[in-house]
Amino acid sequence: MDPVIVVGAGPVGLTLALALARQEVPCVVLDEGPGKDEPRPARTVVLREDTAALMERLTGVPLAHAGARWAGWRSMRRKQVTREVAFGDTDPAPLHIAQHVLTGALRGALAGERLVRIAVDSRLDTMEQEPSGVTAHTRGSTGTWWRGSYLVGCDGPRSTVRKLQDIRFPGRTAVERHAVAALRAELPWHDEALLHRMPPWRTSGPSAGEITARPLPDGVWRLDWLLPGKDLVTPELLITRVRETLAGWAGGPTPPYELLDTGVHTVHHRLARRWRADRVFLAGDAAHLLGSLGTHGLDEGLRDADNLAWKLALAWHHGPHEALLDSYQTERRAIVASRLRAADQALPLVRGGGGLRSYVPGSARGHDTLLMDGHLGQGALGAPGAYAGSPLAPGRLEGEAPVGTAPGSAVTDVRVTAEDGTFVRLRDRLGRGALLVVLIAPGTGVWDRRHWVSAGIMPRLAAAVSALPHRAELLVAESYPDAAAHTVLLVRPDGHLVTALSGVRPADLYTAAEAVLGGPGEADAEARADAGAASR
Repeated sequence: MDPVIVVGAGPVGLTLALALARQEVPCVVLDEGPGKDEPRPARTVVLREDTAALMERLTGVPLAHAGARWAGWRSMRRKQVTREVAFGDTDPAPLHIAQHVLTGALRGALAGERLVRIAVDSRLDTMEQEPSGVTAHTRGSTGTWWRGSYLVGCDGPRSTVRKLQDIRFPGRTAVERHAVAALRAELPWHDEALLHRMPPWRTSGPSAGEITARPLPDGVWRLDWLLPGKDLVTPELLITRVRETLAGWAGGPTPPYELLDTGVHTVHHRLARRWRADRVFLAGDAAHLLGSLGTHGLDEGLRDADNLAWKLALAWHHGPHEALLDSYQTERRAIVASRLRAADQALPLVRGGGGLRSYVPGSARGHDTLLMDGHLGQGALGAPGAYAGSPLAPGRLEGEAPVGTAPGSAVTDVRVTAEDGTFVRLRDRLGRGALLVVLIAPGTGVWDRRHWVSAGIMPRLAAAVSALPHRAELLVAESYPDAAAHTVLLVRPDGHLVTALSGVRPADLYTAAEAVLGGPGEADAEARADAGAASR
């Protein structure tokens, strides 16, 4: 079968190719550039904790050493601290990393992948779809025709794939603008990130009402100044703002600093009408643009890749299942649309001046909390979305049991025992294309595997798992938040909970597995018979 064509070699495209390769799907990545990325210290990304774990799992690189996990977060208004958050094991910090470092880690992992070919200097200019595949043509030094089973446009805001498919991309332009600088300096907050609103010192030009400072490794900081209107940002103005800001925080003369990189970051809010056109898909900035109020656009793009990879892999290996492939757009577009609505609703409150908000006690503190949520990946602006209304949800099952994770949400990363008896983290088993079945069995962690693998309900559960309509891995956990003993969790390949069942219920387990694969498969009757035999 033909490989999957991935158009675009940014973080989302490289992540998708690597995720597909991990599931034995060959890919061709069309990279219009030279195959390497220019270091830009001022171009950074913030990844939520589970997204950072996804990147580390795929690349095999401990990205925490290449980026910075903040010790805390501090919100200030004028001279007053309005909110402080300390991060730890129970409340992990997001990961702040330069984008070229993240892309470099992905390219390094792909360099050893036999199933992935990166074609540099290859710019897509035309494509054609057929019932059995996609043909794409590139221009450049390696201009040629490419044949693929599917094609995914990860080619950014000006996506050629989106335009060739005549997919509309409505939304708002220049929602926010920020002047950005990366510099090496000693700030009073060390490893804490800072959001400073209405700083008390006089700023150059129009009022700079909001400054964000986020640490990177080696004493480097990224500073963002919210720009009012469409003011021109000259190098002289930016240098003046750097010096005034550092002096204001130091409470005296401007301390020593080394300016590494500068830029202007313009935020747009757009959402593609469709994310799938037969065998063509959109992901990342080609499908959506967001990022005002601190929300994380690239983080959502990486989640697109994670959601799409296992569905494309299943279709590539076993033939297309339209309901499963359609669920990518349904699930991911709903999450991003919800986040865009939340940001658009919050913008007039947070950015507007005067009016009722000037007279409502505590309103400013509430707005600071909204902004913090966006920056930290919390609340309506930033918290990871759940696929509660997914078409892959199994519906009501007789044996459902309550646990600390709602169906459709990402599972908690507990320690589990694998089938070979080794102890691993649950997240380590994701991204392999298999469903995960997790039995909650207190006490098994101190037993030798040979004693419990054939005891109690394990044989019945193992038989039920072997009868499922798709490959599944059986794991055992000593505990899971709010789960009773002998609860059985069914987890999607991308780590979202399908359902939790009270005890071994082969028919319910089969029904849930069938639903998450998009509905009945060809071997439905035979597999149902096997599941029924396992329950007796």
